[in-house]
Amino acid sequence: MDELFAPPGYEWQRLSPSYKTMRKLLACTVPPLLGTIPALLFGLIGGGNWWWFSAAIWAATGGYSLFRLIRSSPSWTSWGYVEREDDLYITHGVWFRKLVAVPYGRMQLVEVESGPLERAFGLAAVSLRTASPETGARIPGLAPDEAARLRDRLTELGESRASGL
Repeated sequence: MDELFAPPGYEWQRLSPSYKTMRKLLACTVPPLLGTIPALLFGLIGGGNWWWFSAAIWAATGGYSLFRLIRSSPSWTSWGYVEREDDLYITHGVWFRKLVAVPYGRMQLVEVESGPLERAFGLAAVSLRTASPETGARIPGLAPDEAARLRDRLTELGESRASGL
């Protein structure tokens, strides 16, 4: 089954280790912060009889946070991309694996994106769009210089191999 998700003779390019660090930080902070609001509301408004519900909310968000923390390393490892002669392969997924092959001649748009948190970790993402609304791809967690290189290369290959335009 692994050969289904690996092009023969090519080595996958992986995401930046900073992406894994960012995902772990988000896993440890966001669920507990979001769980704090309802836990405080039920604890303060509900009075003494609702303490168990506040504790259940905290336990649920803590468990979810732990699940995301444990899952962040395998998720980071599952991401990869390969620049082949005629197309770009992108794979990801731990439980549900996905492989996307985007032919260079079908690419219409290549974007580089970086939000405030990604910029704080020195990361960027490259998004690809094709003519079909169902197809496209995104590669998160790239170093900015790699994202710029990939953007320039994909744009150049897309222009030189444009088909049907």
